[in-house]
Amino acid sequence: MIHAMDGGLWLHRHVWRGHPMAHLVSTNRELLLAWGRHAGLPERRLQHKPLKDPRTGLVREAWHWDLVGDFLPPRGP
Repeated sequence: MIHAMDGGLWLHRHVWRGHPMAHLVSTNRELLLAWGRHAGLPERRLQHKPLKDPRTGLVREAWHWDLVGDFLPPRGP
């Protein structure tokens, strides 16, 4: 999460209603949009969700993609 707060991309995997999914999160909206264009995601699916920075307790602007199905990257080794 700290990496996302510093403008990087953070892939947060979890299970929702029994289905694997992930959020790709960042405070850098343009970087997320560039990734989304490369992956074929429509910009309207990018979600705005401010997050609390665990280092400072301050709420920061942040965005995420919901990744499911074919858009969910495979797990690494």
